Amino acid sequence: MRSVTLHYVGGVLLLAAAYFGAAKLGQTLRYTASVSAIWPPAGLGIAALYLWGLRWWPGIFLGECLVNGDLFFGTAAPPLGSLAGQQLGNMAEVVVGAWLLRRLIGPRAALDRSSQVVGMIVAVGTATAISATAGTLSMLAGDVISISSAPTFWRTWWLGDTSGALVVLPLVLTWLGRPRAALRRMWSAEGFLMIALVVALATLAVTSSSPLTYLIFPALIWAAFRFGPAGVTLASAINAGLTVGLTADRLGAFFKQPINDRTLSTQLYILIAALTALFLSAVVSERERSAAQLVEARRRENERGRQERLRIARDLHDNVSQSLFSSVLHTRAAQKALDEGPPSAALRDSLSAIAALTKRAQQELRNFIFQWGPDGAGDGLVAAIERHAREFRNDSDIWVDVHGPTGPLPLTPAAQTHLYGIVREALVNCAKHSGSEAASVYVDVEPDRVVLEVVDAGHGFDPEAARPGHYGLESMRSRAREIDATLSIESRSHGGTIVRVDVPIDTGSESGGP
Repeated sequence: MRSVTLHYVGGVLLLAAAYFGAAKLGQTLRYTASVSAIWPPAGLGIAALYLWGLRWWPGIFLGECLVNGDLFFGTAAPPLGSLAGQQLGNMAEVVVGAWLLRRLIGPRAALDRSSQVVGMIVAVGTATAISATAGTLSMLAGDVISISSAPTFWRTWWLGDTSGALVVLPLVLTWLGRPRAALRRMWSAEGFLMIALVVALATLAVTSSSPLTYLIFPALIWAAFRFGPAGVTLASAINAGLTVGLTADRLGAFFKQPINDRTLSTQLYILIAALTALFLSAVVSERERSAAQLVEARRRENERGRQERLRIARDLHDNVSQSLFSSVLHTRAAQKALDEGPPSAALRDSLSAIAALTKRAQQELRNFIFQWGPDGAGDGLVAAIERHAREFRNDSDIWVDVHGPTGPLPLTPAAQTHLYGIVREALVNCAKHSGSEAASVYVDVEPDRVVLEVVDAGHGFDPEAARPGHYGLESMRSRAREIDATLSIESRSHGGTIVRVDVPIDTGSESGGP
């Protein structure tokens, strides 16, 4: 318990020191005694509470006390009441920003989706507006600013906090949230070259007397395409630091402007560059992820196709091939009986067996043609299931009842074909594993879906248990996915099994009818 308390106290002190250090950095880069172009503590505080939880808010409170104490004992200090209102607004900014961030983009977001970037902008913009409003009202109440200067004061405060947050927050999320991934992506000769180019172009863009601020964008585009959020956030932070630092050092095109214009131009430049790079990086990441998912989907589809081919080959071997092989044996027996003399009972038995085996092979081939042929469901799903049930009764001694509408179903031929394959697979599993003497197939048409159930009263099994080498369940699930259907299997020991498939009519039908 004591170690936990010491750990928490140490974390609070460390966060307070980091917050105070970020504030001193922002004050060092201020343009005048009272105007800071960006305010880094806003992003640092929101990132800390977002990553590690709101329970660390005392660290932000202590850091704010240090910042305001430094201001209070300095020259031209605002009234104590104004400082208290400012601190309350800054605390609300960090807490509300972290809470909104978790609600809008979830925990541990990588900022590799455009929706996450949008959520971050909304959270930061809302939180910084709270701080700017509270700070402006506090300064008005303390007669630090006049009513006429309040809109400009509010705008400068809001843009400064927003700029600082949208530079520091993404940097902390990507580099502290996933440090190994960020370092691994940047640790290369190309990464160091990109950083050097950002430094060079940012310096040239700001220090040039000509309007060359657009020079930074090729480097940011390079970072977005090649290094993702890790490279973009680092490049944006370097660009912001150099821009503010050089302008505060009385250099560049921004410094030549009046103080209000100088601050506004710097803030907008940093914001636009950072947001453009973040959005571009998110879009590139989404395209890369979609490409990877497409490759994986094709791999899975190829694997399912291979497994399906193996299943077909096994079924052909177990049914059609065996029937044809037996037909060959009976044909030889018939030929031998003819060679031995006039027709006999053995010859008649062989010919009868040949006829039965040929009929069986023909039926199996008809089943495969039904499944894979161009006509799909042929004369309808229920009729096809009834034909298969009759054959199944003869082959397995399991009585199969079929219940369903006699008319056409509001499903495409392809959907009916996949449902027929699921029924066949379920009945085969029933014959092999359930020990049941009967099974039932139900087809029900509801207003928005078609429901198919295969029910037996056998031993039951665990549908989630792994069965290496048995592809029946995966085959049924694959068929259900093909038609956007929901497949569920309810089974318990000695309680039977229910295989249920729900097919939405709007996805399983081409025109809402047969």
